[in-house]
Amino acid sequence: MFTYLNPDVRKRLIAQGKLLRIDETGKLIDARPLEPSGELSINLLGPVPLPVSLPSVNTTVDWYATVRSTELSRVESLAADLRARDEQNLFAHLVSPLAINSVLVIGKPAKNCLIRVHSNCLSGDVFGSQRCDCGPQLDAAIARISADPAGGYLVYMAGHEGRGIGLWAKAATYLLQDAGEDTYQANRSIGLPEDSRDFTDAAILIKYFVGNEPFRLLTNNPKKVKDLTNFGLSGITQEKHVSGVGEWNKRYLRAKKEWGHSLDDEDISS
Repeated sequence: MFTYLNPDVRKRLIAQGKLLRIDETGKLIDARPLEPSGELSINLLGPVPLPVSLPSVNTTVDWYATVRSTELSRVESLAADLRARDEQNLFAHLVSPLAINSVLVIGKPAKNCLIRVHSNCLSGDVFGSQRCDCGPQLDAAIARISADPAGGYLVYMAGHEGRGIGLWAKAATYLLQDAGEDTYQANRSIGLPEDSRDFTDAAILIKYFVGNEPFRLLTNNPKKVKDLTNFGLSGITQEKHVSGVGEWNKRYLRAKKEWGHSLDDEDISS
């Protein structure tokens, strides 16, 4: 991800209230210092009006790009050094594997709104792969939130590919699955956890946008509810979110059901 901002542009965005910083409790803090205090904080850039066209919905949302301050400051420090040495050709070094997460504000969120914390999936979300249900779930979540009177948010976690193992390892697990292993066995076979996702940033962003208000979480995974609760969120009501079931992903969904997801046989056989 290319994370550099010209310092003058950065100051302008802060003055306009378009570049914000929040602490781990979701409270606004000073966005001006380039060097963070050492405590966990997140930068938010937005809102950016974003017209969205998906199979199930056409709408306009407000998009926020988010990144941890500690990660962003390292890139900005390197950029300042390259600029001082007038070595513009080396700005390619600013490309790094940072997880730039996103928040979509959908409709006009009210009390007990809907929220979807969606783990990115290049093959499903972008390529339309039917090996999983990720793409249809993303589409259906935006459609459900858009149609709900209480509106809500979609938190898109960019660093969660393959339940946190990354795209390269995910490709390897697909080959192991083709040889007979299920999605969780394949993770273990390559020496990685069944699910290594970290929902800390998602919880902080929800605290900022929702505060202590109750909300409804679109998920089939009780562990996600537990993890967000452990990070200080309360009043979470889990709502089942089943979409995109087909012949290619039924085995995958059965493995999820066995692992503890709130799925019924009827959900998978539909």
